[in-house]
Amino acid sequence: MKLSIVSTLYCSSSHIEEFHRRASEAARAFAGDDYEIILVNDGSPDNSLELAVHLCDQDEHLVVIDLSRNFGHHKAIVTGLGQSKGEYIFLLDSDLEEEPEWLSDFSERLFEDSCDVVYGVQERRKGGWFERSSGWFFYHIFNALTGVNVPKNWVTMRLMSRRYVDALLLHSEREISIGGLYLLTGFEQRPLNITKHASSISTYTLRKKISVLVSAITSLSSRPLVGIFYSGVFIFLMALTYTLYLVINWYFIGTPPSGWTSVMASVWLMGGMLISFIGIIGIYLSQIFLEAKQRPVTIVRKIYSGAKPLNIENTQ
Repeated sequence: MKLSIVSTLYCSSSHIEEFHRRASEAARAFAGDDYEIILVNDGSPDNSLELAVHLCDQDEHLVVIDLSRNFGHHKAIVTGLGQSKGEYIFLLDSDLEEEPEWLSDFSERLFEDSCDVVYGVQERRKGGWFERSSGWFFYHIFNALTGVNVPKNWVTMRLMSRRYVDALLLHSEREISIGGLYLLTGFEQRPLNITKHASSISTYTLRKKISVLVSAITSLSSRPLVGIFYSGVFIFLMALTYTLYLVINWYFIGTPPSGWTSVMASVWLMGGMLISFIGIIGIYLSQIFLEAKQRPVTIVRKIYSGAKPLNIENTQ
């Protein structure tokens, strides 16, 4: 098979039919009749699954993967990629903020540069000041604490070769940060500037963004743990220096140190830092705890292909 188009469904009922039509047209222009469209239903609370299954009656190229519950966008993406069979895999969101017709631009760049991945990058991040500023904060903190240089304002849309996707799926962690794994997988990757449409309100609240940031950092890098060590060394050296100052002041100047305020400030500072350090270690322990359980990344309830449901016993 030449092409697989992979997308996820979550509250997608308002645009799933148009997405299917436009994605089908783009796929036929690229691969003729040798393609598939994979839609992963990530526990959508609306009737997205019913609409997608209905489309299977009319299109033998359509495959709908129904997950047993909501596992999260990144895990649903990995499930869809794992089910794909195409020589090239085109990944995008189904909300039409990214146009399926851009497949031609992505493929042209892929073949011109002889690379394995072409990923979309927004010239200017969509949304209001909160979405733009929180996105800026996420990328800078993530890059600083992981050492993984994630491109600023990149999007879900990307065209990938089969060998790249197979290598990407070799990562076996349960807590997935797909953005970091894209880069850690390697191969030749090229950006392509796009203008993403703002057709829907982002479901990522500030709390969810912070949660994603913490999970992404701790799943990809040990830098925060190393930072704790260096912070301890720095505090020790500062305390040693201050101790020497007190000794010299006591013996040679004779002025007893007064400083109840500074003592209390130091106690609060040290207490806060210790609690923070223990919290960071606790987050890493929770990551180890989750990985050690070896729970499935997702559980597939049914796969619909040509309106024929297949019971799936295996999990991703």
